[in-house]
Formats: sequence, structure tokens, C-alpha cells
Amino acid sequence: MIPYLLVEQAVRAGLLEDLGRAGDITTEAVVPSERRAVCTLVARDPGVVAGLDFARAAFAMVDPSVNFNVRLPDASRVAPGEVIAEISGSARGILTGERVALNFLGPLSGIATATRGIADAIKHTKARITCTRKTTPGLRFAQKYAVRCGGGANHRFGLDDAILIKDNHIALAGGIIPALRAAKRMAGHLVKIEIEVDTLEQLQEVLREGADAVLLDNMDTTQLRQAVAMIDGKAIAEASGRITPASAAGIAETGVDLISAGWLTHSAKVLDIGLDFVRVS
Repeated sequence: MIPYLLVEQAVRAGLLEDLGRAGDITTEAVVPSERRAVCTLVARDPGVVAGLDFARAAFAMVDPSVNFNVRLPDASRVAPGEVIAEISGSARGILTGERVALNFLGPLSGIATATRGIADAIKHTKARITCTRKTTPGLRFAQKYAVRCGGGANHRFGLDDAILIKDNHIALAGGIIPALRAAKRMAGHLVKIEIEVDTLEQLQEVLREGADAVLLDNMDTTQLRQAVAMIDGKAIAEASGRITPASAAGIAETGVDLISAGWLTHSAKVLDIGLDFVRVS
């Protein structure tokens, strides 16, 4: 669950952007104020649902009297034509909140769907699929929630969660050993340290110095198997780089603990969800 305060903040910003200075002038002009309607949110494609709290909040903020009844909750798999939720109440309120509701529900469900595709592909292994910080500014919490709905795990939420030493850090610090030692001097007792390596030689340096986790970047499956054998449980092994639904299983089968993919949050295809009017009175 996401705290409602976070949901409300994001949805309010979306509604303020959409309503502008004068509100929904089209609906106000065309739809009678007394008009009532019942409609459904319907999946057009197969996928996994995520973001219903955002959709509910969009309608509630426009008109608190609008009823929003969930048929298939977040993390549910849906087939084309299945009803995800039923909405009833003021036709004006429904129309005005529709776009913002769908602008959250479709993309978040797309992220959940993409994540589920990877999670299903690697379920026969111990590996977990995880996201990255490659998210839309201001919506990271929502996109990472969608990853969880799809059966994935979350990487760090920000720069203050954990220490992740990447190639540029290593270059500026003067090498792997200086970077790790400096990180250990600064890290609190609850702060984990992960470091990125591109080669098995770099991994050997890391293992001599010690780290909580190692990011094995853009290694092929042969190198990953060797890396996992070298790590031998002394650190978490995370594979990253060019992870696709087709390649995920082979990567997971090397024995890594985690597979991280940035495209889950920055490039996943939006799940097509439509709002269909069922009855108007």
C-alpha cells in the first residue's frame, strides 16, 4: 500500500494541471449538471493492474460523491474485456476526472505488466527482478509501487538509501579500493554498500576489500557464472545491463540474486485501459 498522502499529492498536481484556470469548460457546457452515469474501467489488453488508488483519488477529488468500486485489485492479472472497476455518480465528475485517472492507471499497469513478464520468466530461479532510479521525477514512489504489483522488488528509492559506487565514482575516487574504503568510513551501521564492476579482475579487487553487494554490469552469462562462483555467497550478486524478457531467464540461471532493469520504469508500454459508459440517466 502507498500512504494516501503521497497518492493525493500526485493526483492533486495532475488535476490542477488539467483543470487549469477555468476548469473543465467542455463538460460544464455540454453535460447537464443532473446527469448521472455508470461506467466501467475495462482492460483492452492482457496485463497486470496497478494504480487503482490513484484513479479512485482522481474521481474523489473532482466529486466526492462519485462511487468507485474495484472488481480486480492491484496486482491482479487481467484479460482483454475484463472489468477492473465500476464507477457511478455525477457524469460531470466522471468525465472531468477520467483523463487523470487513466494517466496514472495505464502507465502504472504497464510497469506492473512488464515486471510480471520478467518475474514469470525467472520464477524457476532464486533471482528477483528489481527496478532502478530511472523514474519520472516526482513519481518514483508510484512507479516503484507498480514494480511490486508486478512481482518485482525495489532497488534504492534515492541517493540517501544506500551507497552505490558506480564506474564514475570509482574513476573520481582513484580506484576500487580507495572508493570502498572511503565509503566504509562514511557509512552508518545500517547503510549497505554496493559497487559496480565490469570485469572479473575488478570483482577480485572488490572481494579482497569486501562489500555488501556487487553490481555485475553488462557481463555475458559465462562471465556471470564465473562471477557468482567467485562471490560464493560473500555478497549479493546483481546483474544489470540489456535485461529483456528473452534474456532474463538465462541471466537468472547463472545464479545471481538480483536482476535490475531500468526500462521497467522508463520505457514500459502503457497498458491500454478504457472507460466505457454503461448507463446514463
